[in-house]
Amino acid sequence: MALYIASLNSGSNGNCYYVGNDTDAVLIDVGISSRETEKRMKQLGLSLKKVKAIFVSHEHGDHIKGVSVLANKYNLPVYITADTAKHGPILIKHLSRSFEDGKAIPVDSLVVTPFAKKHDAADPHSFIISSNGINAGVFTDIGKVCDNVLNNFKQCHAVFLESNYDEDMLEQGRYPLHLKNRIRGGEGHLSNRQALDLFVNHRPSFLSHLILSHLSKENNSPKIVKDLFEAHTTHTQIIIASRNEASEVYAVTNNGGAPVLKNIMPVQLGLFA
Repeated sequence: MALYIASLNSGSNGNCYYVGNDTDAVLIDVGISSRETEKRMKQLGLSLKKVKAIFVSHEHGDHIKGVSVLANKYNLPVYITADTAKHGPILIKHLSRSFEDGKAIPVDSLVVTPFAKKHDAADPHSFIISSNGINAGVFTDIGKVCDNVLNNFKQCHAVFLESNYDEDMLEQGRYPLHLKNRIRGGEGHLSNRQALDLFVNHRPSFLSHLILSHLSKENNSPKIVKDLFEAHTTHTQIIIASRNEASEVYAVTNNGGAPVLKNIMPVQLGLFA
């Protein structure tokens, strides 16, 4: 059984990531509108009937914009820490669920494991979603590669990894100094260089898909990122998540530890049910 992954949107204008198997799925953040989430999932042939929960990484608007409406409309539990909830989306109380750093959460046939990270938010977390020995990670909005990030990255067959900014573009760009320092100051975002270092030096042999995510509109470009990472890969497929549209749906499998790269059209996945 494969894990199916897709970026519905990725960037400062909204983040939403889909991870699921043949029967169950979760959304990591819903930073685009509920209507746009529905639209993009339909375009991909992904069914909201299979989505069993939403996990919220932190309270910034580009991660929570559509959470309340989508959760209330589909009666979806929302996993969110108490500190994040104080600043986050307004939820019907019975839909809210808490979670703790490192404590695995079963969601039907999936298991979601949150882990704390460095970011300028109340209680930020990233997540690994697991099914049948396959792990997909969502690693965005990360100020630096701490031990939590490093150790969890090494477990993944597929990763949404932040590659937010090119260091020269940020330095030479129009942002005020305080904002530049916030972005690169250890609790902001990962640069292309930091993300590449993590990939080159710590990738597991079974990492089959790397979806580079949360690219800055002002301080980065998809071409720079794709060229940089493709120069350092052999078997890992490099994908750039768009700020404006959904990605393809990617099937991630575990073939005895050897990666199998498979891009299958949604209609072949049986996801319409």
